[in-house]
Amino acid sequence: MVADGLRGARRGVRWVLIGTLILTWFLAVLTSAGALGLGILAWQRALLAVAGLVVFSVFFIRMTGAVLSHGISRRERAVSGALALAVMVTGGAQMTGWGFVPLAWLSIAAIGVSRKSAVLLGAGTAVVVTPPAVFATLAGSDPAFFSEVPSTVGAAVGVGFYYVMMCALFPWTNRLWVWIWRLAEEAHAGREAQARLAVAEERLRFARDLHDMVGHQLSAIAVKSELAVRLSAADADAAKDEMAEVRGLARTALRELRETVRGYRRLDLGAELATVRGVLEAAGVSCRLHLPYREVPEGVAPVFAWVIREAATNVLRHSSASRCDITVRHSEEEAVLEVRNDGVARRAVEDVGSGLAGLGERLAAVGGTLDARPTGAGEFVLRAVAPLSAEAGT
Repeated sequence: MVADGLRGARRGVRWVLIGTLILTWFLAVLTSAGALGLGILAWQRALLAVAGLVVFSVFFIRMTGAVLSHGISRRERAVSGALALAVMVTGGAQMTGWGFVPLAWLSIAAIGVSRKSAVLLGAGTAVVVTPPAVFATLAGSDPAFFSEVPSTVGAAVGVGFYYVMMCALFPWTNRLWVWIWRLAEEAHAGREAQARLAVAEERLRFARDLHDMVGHQLSAIAVKSELAVRLSAADADAAKDEMAEVRGLARTALRELRETVRGYRRLDLGAELATVRGVLEAAGVSCRLHLPYREVPEGVAPVFAWVIREAATNVLRHSSASRCDITVRHSEEEAVLEVRNDGVARRAVEDVGSGLAGLGERLAAVGGTLDARPTGAGEFVLRAVAPLSAEAGT
């Protein structure tokens, strides 16, 4: 279902963002183990850096949740950025170790801001973290890249180039994932809006038809009734004639109202196919119709029209389909309707929509059956079968 798919996508994007934090922990632990073994880092500083990284991780996880909903506050960005720099300096500021903590901060802090702000964050991070990293290299705290630094200038150039490249890349990696997530969220909102619009249009059409068919009679009844009241004292016979006309108008209005409601209950298959195709394609779902050269018998066509309407509603509301095929075929023995889409629902069929239970009852009334289930090919198929008499099929 679409809602499940969105929740799964949200979890997936959040784990992608948290993956940067996991990498930071891996590099910090690996570098600290080596530094402790070489005697470059005291265990007290290592414990203090780990404690700081734990606090930074709490901020980081909170920020990943915020960036997918309401956004990160300036205060969270500032506090977590200062904490990331403090952890880097405390741990030894190795480029491929504790020096990676500010880069992890940058990967999440640059989300939800303008492109200009993201560039400024990257440039500011490079300017701030390069000096302690250069100092760590000159002091021999980062032997991974420079065992013997020929000069201060060489160290500054090498470390500066590393951080310039990383700070130019990191603001955009996670922004891309969040951008894709927001596109999916907007697409889901558009599908729901399209479904609501279809319902609203149907209600407006029903109201318009009621007004056109029944409104005239009701207005005439009101006028005739008022006239009868006025004539009742002066001319009883005339008032009686007016009330007789009122009775006739009321019966006519009641008959037309029943015909209107009956018309909505008895859907036209051809009109419903055209409407469903238009609504699905307006929602971005490619809809293909595979119809027989002969019309479906009248005893089955209205039921199939209801099935198609409910199936289209489920495609819009409960799937992530991009394609929908509607196939109708019939022989002398039976008529078959299949609605196949590529948006597989994850839950059981009964959770797809309560309308399926009503469709099953409609088909059972004509001796038919309804089956709706995902296939092994990544599709979801709704299949309705109704028997036909020999006379109906010809």
